[in-house]
Amino acid sequence: MDKLIYIAMTGAKHTLGQQAAVSHNLANADSTGFREEMHRFRSVDVTNSPLPSRAFVVDASVATNFSEGPIKFTGRTYDVAIQGRGFFAVQGADGAEGYTRDGSFQLSPEGVLLTRSGRPVIGDGGPITIPPDNEIVIGKDGSISAIPATGDKNAVNVVGRLKLVNPDEATLERGEDGLFRVAGGAPAPLDENVQVAGGYLEGSNVNVVDQMTNMISVQRQFEMQMQVLRRAESNDQTATKILSAG
Repeated sequence: MDKLIYIAMTGAKHTLGQQAAVSHNLANADSTGFREEMHRFRSVDVTNSPLPSRAFVVDASVATNFSEGPIKFTGRTYDVAIQGRGFFAVQGADGAEGYTRDGSFQLSPEGVLLTRSGRPVIGDGGPITIPPDNEIVIGKDGSISAIPATGDKNAVNVVGRLKLVNPDEATLERGEDGLFRVAGGAPAPLDENVQVAGGYLEGSNVNVVDQMTNMISVQRQFEMQMQVLRRAESNDQTATKILSAG
């Protein structure tokens, strides 16, 4: 069978994967702190051809665009945005640390600080518990101060501090739960230079216009691969007729 079929098939297969990534990005264009997913392909020349005029598409690597998203004021007590590079540390379903830029936190009925998906937010001493009947202020360094709603307003207590990390982004892997983790599983150390802004949220870094353009381009690439397959089939039928006639 003509290698043309395999070349077109691998191209179409990986183009579909890229289209899935673009669709995923578009679906998360409004997700807080979401980071754009990117697929990178590489080609390998068909080595037994007389000339290197053909190439296979081989497995793609999945990368992440870590550029910052827009920060918007919400005024909500438990909304926090990271200023510059860095991540919030949260506890994944397996108990290990995961990292996210989504700072839209909430409280459990027991007063534990959670992510919107229900994962505990990790502080300098583990999960953070907020005392009831207190006003909460989150400082630039991630410290969480509780001010009694009644009584002495000067009785400010620091009840915890967000664990803010800034690992090498090249070592981060995105999990199926949307959290990033350091390759190898080692927890990232706290970084004192990471700062946050309370009452703000960071939006997704997905550029909808770019993604729509990519989707159109990917769709055209897929159609081109399908045309190559149809042309290969047509060539095969023509060759069969010629041989049959002989």
